[in-house]
Amino acid sequence: MQKAWRFTKRVFLILFISQFVYLFFCKWINPPITLTQLGSVIGGYGLQRDYVAYNEMSSNIKLAVMASEDQLFPQHSGFDMKAIEKAIKYNEKHPNRRRGGSTISQQVAKNVFLWQGGGFIRKGLEVYFTFMIELLWSKERILETYLNVAEMGKGIFGVQAASRSYFKKDAKNLTRSEAAKIAACLPNPKLYTVKPMSRKVAQRYDDIMRQMNNLGGDADIQDVVK
Repeated sequence: MQKAWRFTKRVFLILFISQFVYLFFCKWINPPITLTQLGSVIGGYGLQRDYVAYNEMSSNIKLAVMASEDQLFPQHSGFDMKAIEKAIKYNEKHPNRRRGGSTISQQVAKNVFLWQGGGFIRKGLEVYFTFMIELLWSKERILETYLNVAEMGKGIFGVQAASRSYFKKDAKNLTRSEAAKIAACLPNPKLYTVKPMSRKVAQRYDDIMRQMNNLGGDADIQDVVK
């Protein structure tokens, strides 16, 4: 019994140290692969991915994903409590339709360190990793990582792969309209198709364009997208 307990403690200690090492590793280096990307390969969707540096991404796509996914990204510390409360109330009223309140930081925590899906264990770990990346990484690094690892189509991960696949150009040359179309697919990139444009992407596109115009003059936003 004592040997089993010592072994268990050793395993947990190794895992605890390893996650710290990986957190610091990913502060400067993009993750070699994520569980979501691995799942895409296993599921037969393939893996189109080409990591690019923050300054190789158009400011339009940075603005578009904040307009779409997390308009308070520059101000919050990883969690948007009002969005979470709204999502909880919506889900209580619509049990067959789920709405999330995740910030970009939470999505990075899930995409880089964890797996898709729910459950209390995964959600608890997401809170921990969100807190840690907000503590250790800059906002620019969080957004850069998000734009490199987020799924943006079937087997398409990251803005460079999406830009090349949909518009035959590099991510740094994306227009506002093109960036909004990519951002519109993020809630469900396997169903919300950019080309051919699905009804959901078309509906979200107009709203994202309006929000981009509204947020464009925000000083905190501009500090992040520059």
